[in-house]
Amino acid sequence: MKNGKEYKYILLDLDGTLTDSMEGITKSIRYALKHFDIEVRNLNDLRKFVGPPLKESFMHFYHFTEAQAEEGIRKYRERFADKGIYENTVYEGVETLLQQLNEAGKQVMLATGKPTYYAEKILNYFHLDAYFKFVGGSGLDGSLSHKDEVIRHVLESNNIRDLNRVVMIGDRENDITGAKRTGIDSIGVLYGYGDREELTSAGADRIVTSVEELSRVLL
Repeated sequence: MKNGKEYKYILLDLDGTLTDSMEGITKSIRYALKHFDIEVRNLNDLRKFVGPPLKESFMHFYHFTEAQAEEGIRKYRERFADKGIYENTVYEGVETLLQQLNEAGKQVMLATGKPTYYAEKILNYFHLDAYFKFVGGSGLDGSLSHKDEVIRHVLESNNIRDLNRVVMIGDRENDITGAKRTGIDSIGVLYGYGDREELTSAGADRIVTSVEELSRVLL
């Protein structure tokens, strides 16, 4: 780490950090909204759904009740499980970064708000699973739906107590605030779905613009 701090435990977000999953997620959100007779023509209007918990997003952006939001998630998964999960690409340079982190002796772990079930399928599909010591995500039942809960789960499951050597890397506000709530550093990435203002306001310790810059920071 070029700021004098060397991280051993690298916690990575998935959507917007490792993979560009916007197409699959937004098309599945549109499918779910159609069930409620809500038509969305421009998928960019649903970009805000990528990252934060789905239930909260349905309730916040479309004023769904809790019951409606849960039904929305069920409809979302109808499409996502078969199609949306594969409408996804790995960002250029990500696999090389993961390989280099492993070779450098770093412990690489996933900390995503996406259900662990889907996260593991995505890593396996792109042959990235071997690079990860641990995969932490939410539960299909809605448990661990907030990023700080996921991070704590990752830390506790791996008996990590030296928080000074842990960093969370992600592209949205919830990645940064989740890190702050658990007492670890954070790096925001600008090649995902958040912008500099969002990441700065959330309190990111550092912001990078590319996978290459992230590599220089971590290695």
